[in-house]
Amino acid sequence: MATAPQEELILRVGSLLAPDLPVREVAMFGGRVVMVNEKMIVSASRSGELLVRVPASRHDELLARPGARQAEMGAGRTMGPGWLTISTESLAAEEELAYWIAAAMSHNESAAEGRG
Repeated sequence: MATAPQEELILRVGSLLAPDLPVREVAMFGGRVVMVNEKMIVSASRSGELLVRVPASRHDELLARPGARQAEMGAGRTMGPGWLTISTESLAAEEELAYWIAAAMSHNESAAEGRG
């Protein structure tokens, strides 16, 4: 069952996506995943954090942003480049959430074109 922070985050993410995009939600990674073109862009955790799929080439740059950390799949099991977790607190401002959605969509568009 979804939590209030998770539901709110999913609604906010949806409001930032173009209405003509092929979007669907699935349960994965212990959260609610938003997929565009059948590829994950983000996953909202039960606590309201956001797992974001970004271009691996921008990993270090994006990791340096406030509230970003290397994503883990379970304690101590680091995910590879291009996987970041964004803290709930740093997503409070709509501009920050929009930034992360844009970064995720950048990866999504590259992957759809076969470049990532």
